[in-house]
Amino acid sequence: MAVITDTAAADAAEQRRAAGQRALRPGSDDHKTAFCRMLLDTHDPYQPAAIVWPQLDPVARDRLTALPIWDIAVQTEGKASTRVVSYADQVTDPLLRQAIQLNGLEEGRHKQVLAGLVRAYSIRLAPEPEYLPPSRPEWAFMVTGFSECIDSFFAFGLFALAKRSHFFPPELVDAFEPVMQEEARHILFFVNWVAWHRRNLPWWRRPAFWCKVVAVWLFLVYERIGLVRAADAAPHAPPQDNNFTLTGSKAVAEIDVAPAQLLDLCLAENERRMAAYDRRLLRPQFMPLLVRFVRRFLRPLRNSG
Repeated sequence: MAVITDTAAADAAEQRRAAGQRALRPGSDDHKTAFCRMLLDTHDPYQPAAIVWPQLDPVARDRLTALPIWDIAVQTEGKASTRVVSYADQVTDPLLRQAIQLNGLEEGRHKQVLAGLVRAYSIRLAPEPEYLPPSRPEWAFMVTGFSECIDSFFAFGLFALAKRSHFFPPELVDAFEPVMQEEARHILFFVNWVAWHRRNLPWWRRPAFWCKVVAVWLFLVYERIGLVRAADAAPHAPPQDNNFTLTGSKAVAEIDVAPAQLLDLCLAENERRMAAYDRRLLRPQFMPLLVRFVRRFLRPLRNSG
């Protein structure tokens, strides 16, 4: 299988560039430049059409096609690309607009990677909806950004578990490494955009913006509760929902993984992926803090033997 271009060199260059530079004041022009350049300068120009998908034996192919994620994964990336590009169209700052457009391009490219996999292994999908531009671009951009903060946090751990377990061929897992790292870049860009954007609003508009942030989180909680209820209501249907991010360890590994162990892995992988970039930038805090809180109530891991 053709190996997609690695971003290690770009990550190292980013670290060298940031070394020795002064601290960033959130909301400043330097802050904006740093998080925009982080996204732009670490872009990996791989081409989804160039991926050579490996042949799978029947067992591995059945494992892949049985994963309950493909419909929601393809549709999520299609919606994300449309939403991000729509918000970029209304941004007037040239550098910020360029970075958000790249974000949207990469989201669309993720959909192309998934489409290639679906074709290669004859995975049947439900008909896709029409991806219409949102009526409220900023709201849609924020829903996409905070959704990625949740889903990618767990995906980092599940991806690492899939690599360690060798449940799927390494060539197949490696094909998605650039996608996973792009999601880390998108999250880092988004949380810094939130901080920068809020501080550049007039003081009297800032409370309304924070109310919008809270509303987005409440919407996402409501959405996920609805997905879980829908899955419970149709027990014989494939669980095509984002709840897979919390229950998918058995789908990517033959070993039993305790919830505490999976959360520890998610925390470690999140930190590892974020560590590759400019240390002056803000890091996502909500999911790590929430998971560390939950982790305190789980049974401590015991050493085997």
